[in-house]
Amino acid sequence: MSDVNADTQGIAIEGLAEVVLWVHNMQQSLAFYRDLLGLTVISPPERTNPMFLRAGAATSTLPALVVLVQLPVDAPAFSKPQTLHHLALAIAAEGFDAAHETLIQAGFTVRTGQHPVLPSRTMYIDDPDGNEVELIVPA
Repeated sequence: MSDVNADTQGIAIEGLAEVVLWVHNMQQSLAFYRDLLGLTVISPPERTNPMFLRAGAATSTLPALVVLVQLPVDAPAFSKPQTLHHLALAIAAEGFDAAHETLIQAGFTVRTGQHPVLPSRTMYIDDPDGNEVELIVPA
């Protein structure tokens, strides 16, 4: 792999379109991402795998999706460390404390931390497959 020089034109990324996650149980994952975190399912009703969920503000060219792809029933459990370290979803500042309480009431262990680069408030939980999900309020 070659080093990318900051002086080159390179590829101009305009934003993140989607994150795709393998899941062992689609219904548990939908309960987490759709029902608990409030992502909106945009898949047509006849599509059950993969499931496309909108994660907040989107544009006509950047859909801001989390895509859940059901693994075969006999797929082995994920082992640590998982390939995905974590994904971060932005939430509104005024909803941070209520979101924290909702997660506690739902039985989640909520971890806190400080982003090493961005001034923000953050909290972390694990989805049904053990993927770490960060909820972040950029300052």
